[in-house]
Amino acid sequence: MNRPDSADDAPPGSRARSLLRSGIVFTAISFVTGLGNMAFQGVMARHLKEQGQYGNANSALNALLPLLSLVSSIATFAVAHYIAHFNARGDSARLQGLLAGCRKFLFRLTLAGSAVAVMVIKPLSIFFHYSPTLMLATLVCTLLSLWASLAGALCQGFAWFKRLAFIGLFAMLLRVFFGWFVTLKWPSPETAVLASAFALLAYLALLFWKKDMVVHGEAISPWNPEFVYYLIASAACVGGGYFFLQGDLLVAKKFFSGGENDAYNCAERLAIALPIAVAPLLTVLFTSRSSTRTGNIVGDQLKLLGLYLLGLIAGAVALFIMPDFCVKLILGKSSPAAEAMIARLAVTMVFVGMLQALAIWALASRWSKISLFYGALGLGYWLILLARGQSPASLLQTMPVAAGIAFGVLFFFWVVTMLRHKPAAPG
Repeated sequence: MNRPDSADDAPPGSRARSLLRSGIVFTAISFVTGLGNMAFQGVMARHLKEQGQYGNANSALNALLPLLSLVSSIATFAVAHYIAHFNARGDSARLQGLLAGCRKFLFRLTLAGSAVAVMVIKPLSIFFHYSPTLMLATLVCTLLSLWASLAGALCQGFAWFKRLAFIGLFAMLLRVFFGWFVTLKWPSPETAVLASAFALLAYLALLFWKKDMVVHGEAISPWNPEFVYYLIASAACVGGGYFFLQGDLLVAKKFFSGGENDAYNCAERLAIALPIAVAPLLTVLFTSRSSTRTGNIVGDQLKLLGLYLLGLIAGAVALFIMPDFCVKLILGKSSPAAEAMIARLAVTMVFVGMLQALAIWALASRWSKISLFYGALGLGYWLILLARGQSPASLLQTMPVAAGIAFGVLFFFWVVTMLRHKPAAPG
């Protein structure tokens, strides 16, 4: 059985170096992957030339797809947390029960999710103005993402960060090259979404390490009231993250014209790259804190949090300095409308990124009340955007203020909870 990088029996100095090294290496590889995914945005913007096509494809991939994948995202957090938790403590019986249960659960989820998705295709396509064919392509991508989520949870739970990083890099290459070909030959939002579905096949590479996932011993089901309660907390955390990170795209799709939606999606993709670029640090933090929450390792986890914050700020400064250059990278031309949106979106995403970091810390720490509160804040944030975001100007005025207030409130409760759960001094 594999021990995570932050195993309790490792010397403190070794654990610190391992944790920080994992975070930095994972982030560096994922940064290259992120650049490739931005190149895919450029491919879509250049090949989907009809007004509104780029915005529709981007909205389907980054708003509708995550919405349909919320259940698998919730399960991913819970599974990764408990794999790390059981693995760190050598609880082979419950770990084996969890892995066996995941396969059965995912099969049932695939069937149930397909039925639910079919039921919501028509109302969602009407409400958010998607075509039925685009909804169908997004459904195909959703089904594949269910299994990719399990692969990601296994890598994260077992602390296989390098493997996860290189799988993501391979997926990006498949997405860019296959996407370039299909959107050049058949330019439409549907083919862009199917290119992303094709890229998920990269997670089959995990089969090369199938033997590493074998856990011997008697299996014990992990299902108990504690696990169910953690799933509820995970649901709140995932739901809150969705509303903060992708909810604005649904608002834009509902209210903006084709040209406005194209410009907004370009600026939004650049802004959301800020938390995405440093998100691997949170992945490492989540696994580490799920395994250990006391002793010297807490200081190392805080260092990861600090690196994450520095990365957010550095990225925001870069967007402020050269918005025109960044827009040209995606669209291949200047777009004053998109450039004018970047500053407010960047400020918003800094707040959203910090909110996400606090939520991930709380979820890994099993501070369920903080996780539930984060979910409520995310829903409230999205409802405010839905009520006030009928135009780009009003949406952009509302977003940074609402996100800033949400961060201030959550940070207050996070600090209070931190003081209440102050870790004991190492023995």
